[in-house]
Amino acid sequence: MSATLSASTLLAVPLAPLVGAVVAGLFGTKFGGNHIGRKVAHSLTILGVFVAFVISAMTLKSVVADGARFNATLYEWMVVGGLKMEVGFLVDGLTAMMMCVVSFVSLMVHIYTIGYMEEDEGYNRFFAYISLFTFSMLMLVMSNNMLQLFFGWEAVGLVSYLLIGFWFNKPTAIFANMKAFIVNRVGDFGFILGIGLIAAYAGTLNYGEAFAKANTLAGITFPGTEWMLVTVICICLFIGAMGKSAQFPLHVWLPDSMEGPTPISALIHAATMVTAGIFMVARMSPLFELSDTALSFVLVIGAITALFMGFLGIIQNDIKRVVAYSTLSQLGYMTVALGASAYSVAVFHLMTHAFFKALLFLGAGSVIIGMHHNQDIRWMGGVRKYMPITWITSLLGSLALIGTPFFAGFYSKDSIIEAVHESHLWGAQFAYYAVLAGVFVTAFYSFRMYFLVFHGKERYDLNPDKHHHASDEEPDHGHHANHSTPHESPWVVWVPLVLLAIPSVVIGYLTIDPMLYGEFFKDAIFVDAGKHHAMKEMAEAFHGPMAMALHGLTAAPFWLALAGVVLSYYMYMVNPALPAAIKRAFGPVYRLLDNKYYLDWINENIVARGARAFGTGLWKGGDQALIDGAVVNGSWKLVGRISGAVRWLQSGYIYHYAFAMLLGIFILMTYFVWFKR
Repeated sequence: MSATLSASTLLAVPLAPLVGAVVAGLFGTKFGGNHIGRKVAHSLTILGVFVAFVISAMTLKSVVADGARFNATLYEWMVVGGLKMEVGFLVDGLTAMMMCVVSFVSLMVHIYTIGYMEEDEGYNRFFAYISLFTFSMLMLVMSNNMLQLFFGWEAVGLVSYLLIGFWFNKPTAIFANMKAFIVNRVGDFGFILGIGLIAAYAGTLNYGEAFAKANTLAGITFPGTEWMLVTVICICLFIGAMGKSAQFPLHVWLPDSMEGPTPISALIHAATMVTAGIFMVARMSPLFELSDTALSFVLVIGAITALFMGFLGIIQNDIKRVVAYSTLSQLGYMTVALGASAYSVAVFHLMTHAFFKALLFLGAGSVIIGMHHNQDIRWMGGVRKYMPITWITSLLGSLALIGTPFFAGFYSKDSIIEAVHESHLWGAQFAYYAVLAGVFVTAFYSFRMYFLVFHGKERYDLNPDKHHHASDEEPDHGHHANHSTPHESPWVVWVPLVLLAIPSVVIGYLTIDPMLYGEFFKDAIFVDAGKHHAMKEMAEAFHGPMAMALHGLTAAPFWLALAGVVLSYYMYMVNPALPAAIKRAFGPVYRLLDNKYYLDWINENIVARGARAFGTGLWKGGDQALIDGAVVNGSWKLVGRISGAVRWLQSGYIYHYAFAMLLGIFILMTYFVWFKR
């Protein structure tokens, strides 16, 4: 334990947002009597998150500059056998970076919410929820054991359920939050199995103690099979990450989560909930390094998600859903890096993506406000001259997303492509071409949205819903409109955009060297360089961020991204009739994408119906017929029949007993005469 990091100071990081959430939730809502107003509620919650950010920034400085570390138990809950269940913090480079990213993005979302949820009836409740979400995520990333990790894991899932269904009078919101909750439970079942196997075979839930026994676990086979135990553990853990970080096929909940207010779209999809799975796998790197099978599984799943979820972004017309499918694709990129044993690259992209994706979501929300809650990009156009701040910040976010040299996304995205290119695991070649193709796809759908929103002909008056509610996605909560002309958002909305745009541009250039090729993650991430040498080869080829960016101007990813931008400009600005012609020519492909590969149909009509049929069979056949009918009711009926027969034989009449004795003697005599001769 370092003297520069005190337990009480670190404890204030998650507790400050929790205090704000409790006060706003108890005393600022109908539940607690509405004793505090909106200003007090948002001031307290913002103050709590600001305190968390300041302490997180100070912690990061101590970790980087002084090499400070913290790993200790704060509270021992109970001991079962030799298994300790406790609350504790582990602070190293990985944790300190995550603390800063989570608290900073959350702070921006809190400030933004003042303007976005201006007249919503659930204003105080919303602030309570997002502060509680921040507390849950901080507890997750700061944990030093798997029990606390699981607590934070489930807590962010619970609060995301509340946030996605925030407008609980909307049937679509209720369906979306239930869908998110159920799909995440599927992944969490695998996650808790993985934790259970570690507890059973390592005898501990503490990270350090479990990792110390990693080589022992590697020598054990799973009972009844020839599989390595560590492979089973890692795949189970990753199934949890597939649910939380929305990897194929457990990705289906994330696009529907757009039913929640835009601020929580940024909070869930940028730096917090969806990146929990990426963080967890990086934290578990000492285990994953022992199983090439598990790494290949991670690699292939990530590649499928990165490419095929990007295709879905091409046909989306809702501005938030375009950004949501972009999130799915970028999470696939992070997962590919994990599979290539480039854990630091995955976490690096997690950080850069947090800033520019939060920027894009909040920028989309600003456009929605300015467009009086129209979310359909087909009825926008020419917004740039009305919303200059939203325009320039959204442009910077888009350039970062597509990996433009010198922008934050370039350094992390190109590093992922290079890492998977250097990997020799099974599936690496497929993953390489998938992420390379994904560069073009990302650039195309990102700038399709950008051009349709900010440039070209104004199409506001063509909107068929302009006389009705402007959006089927979000209720009008205070931003009433008397006309259709866009307008710039208030300062509480655009200030967070500017503050997020700055790291979206510069953070990659400033941090790539220490995070990927320095000792920033030296105690947090383990890579077996003898078996998995992608990072070693990348380090030998790295000559600084400037040289990397200049070389990037001549590399394939840059030209693929440029081709995507140019093609989107031609199709939607120069020749807008072409997309409709392509749609007619490739009708079956469009229907496949429009129906999201029919995965929702399969889940609802095959998986869900099959589960209901199976459950009904268990209920009627197992519970009613077997348990109630045969075991419970059958047992007493059998006893009743036997007792009735015995009661009939025990009549009490002497001549009945005499007759039974004579009958018995006759049977015995017959037996000995005929069968014993």
